[in-house]
Amino acid sequence: MSTPTSPTQRSLPRRTATNATDDEAIPDEDSSEVTRLFHERLQAWKHACGYLEDYVTATEKMQQSHGKEYEKVLKTVSNSLKEGHHFDQSLGGVAGMFDNIRSNTQGISNSHYETAKTLKGSVLPIFERLHQEIKNKTKELTKGAGKGSKAVEKARQTSQKHIELLGQHTAAFDSSGGSVKAHEDPYVLQRQVNHRLNKQVMEENSNRDDLIAVQNSFSQFEAHIVKTFQNGFQQFTQVVTMQSEQTRSMYSDMMNSTSRIAPDFEWNSFVRRNNAVLIDPSAPKRTVSSIGFPNQDHRSTQPLIAGSLERKGKMLNKYSTAYYVVTPSKYLHQFNTDDDFAKDPAPEASLYLPDCIIGAVDGPKFNVKGKHAGSKLGGFTSHEYAFRAHTPQDAHRWHEIISEVVGQSSGEKPESTPSSPQEKKRVSSMGSTAESGEERTAEEKEAAHLKEEESEKA
Repeated sequence: MSTPTSPTQRSLPRRTATNATDDEAIPDEDSSEVTRLFHERLQAWKHACGYLEDYVTATEKMQQSHGKEYEKVLKTVSNSLKEGHHFDQSLGGVAGMFDNIRSNTQGISNSHYETAKTLKGSVLPIFERLHQEIKNKTKELTKGAGKGSKAVEKARQTSQKHIELLGQHTAAFDSSGGSVKAHEDPYVLQRQVNHRLNKQVMEENSNRDDLIAVQNSFSQFEAHIVKTFQNGFQQFTQVVTMQSEQTRSMYSDMMNSTSRIAPDFEWNSFVRRNNAVLIDPSAPKRTVSSIGFPNQDHRSTQPLIAGSLERKGKMLNKYSTAYYVVTPSKYLHQFNTDDDFAKDPAPEASLYLPDCIIGAVDGPKFNVKGKHAGSKLGGFTSHEYAFRAHTPQDAHRWHEIISEVVGQSSGEKPESTPSSPQEKKRVSSMGSTAESGEERTAEEKEAAHLKEEESEKA
């Protein structure tokens, strides 16, 4: 045996997470708020485009019925815009464009049938296609960022459920003196919380990227809408100005009013009004290492010793490497890796050490025998684990930590098989019975020998 080491020397080097910040595991925010805002804004643009479609359609009808039908055209734009608060009310924007349309429409008195035909076949489809583009953009937003917001909420609910479960079992650990079931081991639950938080953060960051992409694309999309407005009115003007000089001058004024709108005028105004709601693209993304949650550093979640060991297989007698941990709950857990994020870190095997026997150390080798904590055969099935550490010093560290919580120790080397407590008791009982039988046989032989001697003397 090596000289006992201090507690600080027992633990092998292992990966640890450093919290850069103390973010909340479940942020108190509505991830769908931005999506709803953009959805409402698209509705506003759709209604604005609808106003223009109505205007061109009504103009086409006016060309059929001349001056008196023009009163119907005026009515289509006489109402205030729906969701009007989304538009800047000062001159130079969309709201000002509609004011100009209303004033000039009043002066148009007659038109021609060919003009109506041209308006219906050439100008109106421009705005109908734009209307459909806005609808498609709304569907894209709902299926993309809207679906991502639902995924974030679902991931947060899953994380919250497992954080609460960890809190329950850390409390159970304290109240039961550290005696818990393998699947309720706070160490395992804490790693499972990390796994779900990683999925949650991935959903949050993915949704954040989607929202930023939507936010950035809206500027270009709205510029496209404004340019389409301008293009539609330009063609509209070319048609109607052919009827008369007066009509031409009035519709030219409408086009000029529309053309004066800067492509980013409404967008810049919208950003200023909603600066507190929109996402700051320069803000850093969330990371699991920056998140803090209840019982994260509870003593039951910190391993007594952890690291990689080699274990000999029973079939091929070859050693394979795995990640092993001895927890304060007195379990020896085997994992494929120490990575909490690749997949849910459930133990591949678990030994409850108070029910096990540990043999002696032989260089870098030592054996542990006991029943798998997850076995359905109860106490009738046991397994022997033949371990090999990287160095003899590492083997002594593992042996010393396990010996403090193991049920029994034996001096047997790894080549011999240490018996489980049940088998040892059974063998001891069988040995006692055999000895008692041998003693009775000896007494009978001695009595028969004395009887023969008495017979010879007689």
